[in-house]
Amino acid sequence: MHLSSLVIIFKLSLIGCRLLRIIMKTKTLRTMKQTKRGLLFKSEDIKVIFNEDTTNENYLQSHFIEGESSFNLLFLLSPNINLQASDCGTQFKFKKNQYILHYSSSESRAELWTENQEVLKYIQIQVNYQYIFDLIDPHSTIESAEILENMKNNNFIFLHKQTPPNMTVEMHMILKEILGYSKKGIMQKLFIEAKIIKLLILIFEQFNEKDIEEDLSKTPETIKKFLDENYHKNLKIEEISKIIGINQNKLRREFKEHYQTTIVNYISELRMLKAKKMIVNNRIMIKEIAIECGYEYVQNFTRAFKKKFGVSPEKLRLG
Repeated sequence: MHLSSLVIIFKLSLIGCRLLRIIMKTKTLRTMKQTKRGLLFKSEDIKVIFNEDTTNENYLQSHFIEGESSFNLLFLLSPNINLQASDCGTQFKFKKNQYILHYSSSESRAELWTENQEVLKYIQIQVNYQYIFDLIDPHSTIESAEILENMKNNNFIFLHKQTPPNMTVEMHMILKEILGYSKKGIMQKLFIEAKIIKLLILIFEQFNEKDIEEDLSKTPETIKKFLDENYHKNLKIEEISKIIGINQNKLRREFKEHYQTTIVNYISELRMLKAKKMIVNNRIMIKEIAIECGYEYVQNFTRAFKKKFGVSPEKLRLG
């Protein structure tokens, strides 16, 4: 074989090796997982951890640790994150920009993963139980005791019908400030603690609004229950409104939409049904029946009774 041919073969083999290295490097880059995980802040009572995994594959996995007797705020910043909690064996699926506030009595590990996504991103804020206890001071007021009890019972996980709460704009801004804060030492400690307190206030407000909405959804039943128990009293709409604590217009509207009758007509119906039952008892005077059914004047009672049944109370009694 000529020397020139050997040189050509050698050069081709070098080119082949280079191509192979390029192919292998490209493949490695395509499947490479990049992780940005950092402890942003740590003190005796608080830890703030930021995690961001990226890949070109269709599967990402991570985990976080919940310390013993700790409250953990987990803010999910990328779409479709699955969470498997080892302490209860429950699996959740979160949308982007949802969060949970979870209490853990013992140290536990939770797995996070996502499928068909290129990013797995979240922030974990862990706060010791004693810090929250001292902050809320449950012995100071009933409200404080209820808040701490709700936190321990994990009542701040779901907002409506097993749906995790969504982060508000203010929550996003606070997290952005935490991520961007560069000072260290006591300034950072005070800053982080202030931001966590603000986050807790926003969470309590969000869940308080939920409770108000749930109470309002029961408004018609509340009105009906009150009327069923008090129809025999000489009550006006204004008085009912004040007692129940609902605006008069809302009171009328909510009741009519739910029961297809007005409050006045419903009270009248209850009174007339009771009066008809009492009429058959000859020992009770018509005047007494009128008063018992909420009528101050007998003539008003007689008029309403005749309108309802087509006959006066006296004639009905005589048969």
